[in-house]
Amino acid sequence: MMVFSRFERFWHWSQAALIITMMVTGFEVNGAYEWLGYERAAQWHRFAAWFLIGLWVFVLFWHAITGEWKQYIPTRRGIMAVVQYYTTGILDASVPHPYRKTRMAKHNPLQRLAYLAFNVLISPVIWISGLLYMFYNDWVRTGLEGPVTLGDVALVHTAAAFAMLVFFVGHVYLAAFAGKPFYAYLKAMLTGYDLLYVDPNDPHAPGRRPPDRCG
Repeated sequence: MMVFSRFERFWHWSQAALIITMMVTGFEVNGAYEWLGYERAAQWHRFAAWFLIGLWVFVLFWHAITGEWKQYIPTRRGIMAVVQYYTTGILDASVPHPYRKTRMAKHNPLQRLAYLAFNVLISPVIWISGLLYMFYNDWVRTGLEGPVTLGDVALVHTAAAFAMLVFFVGHVYLAAFAGKPFYAYLKAMLTGYDLLYVDPNDPHAPGRRPPDRCG
């Protein structure tokens, strides 16, 4: 059954490519290694940042008009079963995933918490600190120079970048090993099709008659 639309797959893979670009170039700018050179790495880092900001504007608009933002509302229901599965169940091929994915609830409780942390904590810190760093020459006009130093902003931005790296590694790890078969999640995000549990409360479920809007 089609679960992830073309736009969802487009922004997922585009966001992944841009985030990887920003991490690779950002850590080089920070002096972790030398590959592209400081100037080129900084240039590509800025380009990727602006492209990602533009992408997120479209993504936020799409989530707002489609109602898909509800997919990320956190819940504690069933979270311990999912945690147990991720810690021990993924090692046993005979243990099924405890979460039953539906069209109205594509993400399990642990995924929702992870995406909430990504969207509410990690991303805002990265963007605010990154934009402050990028527009450092304009600090005098805004009155920021003095109370805040460039070193403070750089430290916060680097810490947020490491948090993003941890999220990224965890996301890739679970995508690669939590699915059964192991390529299930990757296949779903490439093709859009995945197995779903049909929620009896979903009026839009396949085979269900739409509600009568005339009476």
